[in-house]
Amino acid sequence: MASHSKFGLGRLKSLRLARHQLLVVVTAFLVLFHNPSFFGRVWAVYNTGLLDICFVLSLAGLVFFLHLFLFNLFAWPRLIKPFLILILPASAIANYFMLTYGAVMDVGMMQNVFETNRSETQDLISLNLILQFLLLGLLPAVFIWRVPLQKQTLKEYSYSFFKLAGIALVGMLVLLFSFNRYYASFFREQKPLRYFANPVTLMVSLVKYAQKSLQKPVTKRQAIGVDADIPESDSQRELIILVVGEAARPDHFSLNGYPRETNPQLAHESVVSFTHVASCGTSTAISVPCMFSIYDHKAFSEKKAKATENVLDVLVRAGVQVLWRDNNSDSKGVAEKVEYQDFKDPKLNPICDVECRDEGMLSGLGDYINQHPEGDILIVLHQMGNHGPAYYKRYPPEFEVFTPTCQSNQLQNCSAAEIRNAYDNAILYTDYFLSKVIVFLKTYDHAPFEVAMIYMGDHGESLGEHGLYLHGVPYFMAPEDQTHVPAIFWFGEGFILDRSSFDAKFDKPISQDYLFHTLLSVFEVETEIYQPELDLIGQENRHLRSDSP
Repeated sequence: MASHSKFGLGRLKSLRLARHQLLVVVTAFLVLFHNPSFFGRVWAVYNTGLLDICFVLSLAGLVFFLHLFLFNLFAWPRLIKPFLILILPASAIANYFMLTYGAVMDVGMMQNVFETNRSETQDLISLNLILQFLLLGLLPAVFIWRVPLQKQTLKEYSYSFFKLAGIALVGMLVLLFSFNRYYASFFREQKPLRYFANPVTLMVSLVKYAQKSLQKPVTKRQAIGVDADIPESDSQRELIILVVGEAARPDHFSLNGYPRETNPQLAHESVVSFTHVASCGTSTAISVPCMFSIYDHKAFSEKKAKATENVLDVLVRAGVQVLWRDNNSDSKGVAEKVEYQDFKDPKLNPICDVECRDEGMLSGLGDYINQHPEGDILIVLHQMGNHGPAYYKRYPPEFEVFTPTCQSNQLQNCSAAEIRNAYDNAILYTDYFLSKVIVFLKTYDHAPFEVAMIYMGDHGESLGEHGLYLHGVPYFMAPEDQTHVPAIFWFGEGFILDRSSFDAKFDKPISQDYLFHTLLSVFEVETEIYQPELDLIGQENRHLRSDSP
């Protein structure tokens, strides 16, 4: 055994590759073995004849020369091995997620990767991921680390550098001109396909994310709504619970016509479910800050959100007590200036089994309300909800009504029915949780309180449609499954409201942009930044409530 090991090591040492040879070998390996998702999607579009086949082969060559050119830029003599050793495992992981879930390695996905918590990471780890990491990432990296490289003088390195760059550029130009009509159509009409080229998309996204992360942090946010005030005529106190959902799809709510009874509890409550609500993003990191931001979807950016106060800050300025309880990753910067409680921690959350349950966030809320005998109260509950891919973990065993279920985070290994069953059981648990919120609020549905519940999802979820799973696809190319969210309102009997005026909006197209101004309206906050056209409660109800004794 030892002799074989020594023989193999000796052969490896005698190999002694030149720099350009190593780059060619690694680039070819990446193009061949790390891009099945990219070429699979390309082949689904271009597969009708000999010219299509030739174009796909030319595209493989283009991807090869592009990566060779980029690697040549970064693979300096002392950096070539560390650079390639880092690229291979990262690219192998990216390949797994693109192939398994249809994920796109853009800047938003990089943010999700670096901001995820331990429990979310554990849900994504699988035997297939480990095997791909080892076979396509770690073993090739070990080969690069062990293989000797020929030493080069500065003159030899310069010649090698420019020669390789020239070959790569000429190769790309020849292929582009040879199939110019195909490429003109490809770059104009098939933009989404380019996001699956690996690892170039990963490299570009990592650089952009690093640039964004290294930006100077904002020390002071721009104040908005400095004139915010609740008039003295508002004699009733508001007690509002806002539930921020996670990865829920409105087309899986029986309230919205879904044939399965996924909302048996809410069906017995006087709720209004909005059926056409567009999200601001396809990930929690974008949607949650945007929901609470004064900027609409078109004008929103993370940079603006970090530099500007949000609606919670305006409400606090007006005198509202705000509490944020989180059973998800975190508030994504929204709750920086309000009281924040982490209910993923079993020390706070009394209802935990395989994970801490959303229902536990209701624990002790009565004490919080009693501790604030004056002023309005807003309580935000950030759900774990339907966070994938381990949907089977998102609900207690007694909510496994739809069977059989997918008992794995490897969704591609489950049938469509099993995935849907597990996902719908998680919706069923959300229905139960929201009904518990309503039951809790009903105990305060009398003077001096007006009570209400607002539920709004952060983004949708793909369940295998179009070969996509989970969420996070760039918004411009994301399916409606990821960009439409549920929104459900419930008002207590003591809440002064013309229901006919409010109910008339339930089937109209709206978006998360409405949340900011609807919250201002619910608490009757007067400020110049309020926009009545983005108020779901309605200007007429605002006047009705302000005129009431």
